[in-house]
Amino acid sequence: MVEGGIVALLQTVALLIIGVDYALLLGVVCAIINVIPYFGGFVAVTLPMLIAFVTHSLSSALLVMASFLFIQLLDNNYLIPKVVASKVKINALVSVIVVLAGGALWGIAGMFLSIPLTAIIKVVFDHIEPLQPWGFLLGNSFSNHKRKKRFKLKISTHSVP
Repeated sequence: MVEGGIVALLQTVALLIIGVDYALLLGVVCAIINVIPYFGGFVAVTLPMLIAFVTHSLSSALLVMASFLFIQLLDNNYLIPKVVASKVKINALVSVIVVLAGGALWGIAGMFLSIPLTAIIKVVFDHIEPLQPWGFLLGNSFSNHKRKKRFKLKISTHSVP
């Protein structure tokens, strides 16, 4: 929610500066579409670009594309690692696979739900000891569970006859 709100604010401000009609509505809708990992950013930029092209000019559409590209770079390289990845801790390859599988199984709704469902499954796996290796496979680290005690090998200094 925090990341989506920041992206909506940035996109709305960019559209207002460019002068695109319905900037607030487009900024919020594009932020919601941006929730779809890896593909949402591409889909989200098309609607504001079309509206800017139809109502203004080609240069406005290109400015919309450039501003959304900058916002996506900021979002993917700063906001998501700081806000989202610190909470979810899902491997990037796993997230791509589950988004594609969710899209194949349930369409657009599956793409929206795939990452949250995977995060829930990872948390469950991390807290059930026999399933912890699967949790580690889904993410890069164990999240909030007690680590096993490590046994130390004690070497005796007594000589054996």
